[in-house]
Amino acid sequence: MTMRTITLTGRPPVQIDEEAWSVLADAKDEAHDGQIRSQANRVSSWAIRVRTLDANADGDFSGGIVSAVYSYTSAWQGARCRSVKHGVILSSGATAADACAAIKEVCARMGASEHHDEDAARWPQLGDDCIADMPVEVL
Repeated sequence: MTMRTITLTGRPPVQIDEEAWSVLADAKDEAHDGQIRSQANRVSSWAIRVRTLDANADGDFSGGIVSAVYSYTSAWQGARCRSVKHGVILSSGATAADACAAIKEVCARMGASEHHDEDAARWPQLGDDCIADMPVEVL
């Protein structure tokens, strides 16, 4: 059993069993100033995930967690590194529309938090990418 602690907005963190809480949708990005990451002086990374406890084949789920993490690290002397985490719990019976609204909410909170330079501008696109990664709705 692999446990993961997830930081939430406005409430204490929660701890989940990663094997029980599957990733339903996610989006992530990374940027660095080197030709390869291991030689970079500056690294920015963004990630947002939707986890669910009881997903079925139709993509319906009973409860879930939407969480996001931003990290900026710099090897430059005097530079300030940053880390931002936000997340929300979706109640039992939440719908795909509820999950999409939560993705937008978490991305808005992330974008409003402190970032390095223009890094906050990535959150609207990451929110759209995460929503696009949600299970397909059959009409």
